[in-house]
Amino acid sequence: MTELTLLDSHQPVFPPPQSALTNPNGLLAVGGNLNPKTLLDAYRQGIFPWYSEGEPLLWWSPEPRAVIYPGDLHISKSLAKLYRQQRYEVSFNRDFAEVIGHCQNTPRVDGGGTWITDEMLNAYCELHRQGHAHSVEIWHKDRLVGGLYGIAVGSVFCGESMFSTVSNSSKLALLALCKQVGGLKLVDCQLPNPHLSSLGAVEIPRREFLAQLQKFGTEALSWPS
Repeated sequence: MTELTLLDSHQPVFPPPQSALTNPNGLLAVGGNLNPKTLLDAYRQGIFPWYSEGEPLLWWSPEPRAVIYPGDLHISKSLAKLYRQQRYEVSFNRDFAEVIGHCQNTPRVDGGGTWITDEMLNAYCELHRQGHAHSVEIWHKDRLVGGLYGIAVGSVFCGESMFSTVSNSSKLALLALCKQVGGLKLVDCQLPNPHLSSLGAVEIPRREFLAQLQKFGTEALSWPS
């Protein structure tokens, strides 16, 4: 079995994603930091952090990888109708901190605690200030009712989390991302789950994901104002 890499806390250097453990879910390395440069280096190599409060900083590169091709997003008739009716206002990058805060505080289905620690929240807010992290917001009567956030690597959107306080609002955010963000080639969903599969997520080999990440990584997304 491949050994788990211990990263330097000041200048972490990630091992090749292909060296990730096959179980569980592509665990690659432990340690390092959440500085903007470290996070961007990770995402550009198909690596992301995922850990809980009290745990060491863990880095992952799953095999296979769950992705959504924007043109293959599964849109139900009811969701399409809701989108056309414009009952909810859609915005982009209006309130990133509020979106990630909601994601942090939304109870998990399995009853476990949040994986978005305060350290992680602050790190992604800094990435947003630098123009690398983005959010989609869904509003109803000036109240934020749904949204998602993630990191842009070229024309690949690496989705991190989504939330909804009213039915279908997180799906609306994903639909708006796929329909309104110019140049979007791929949405990285990281790990598969039944909810994402119902929306059109498919599993592809890690090598294929990394090849597409490299191919599209030099392009840019066009975010609606």
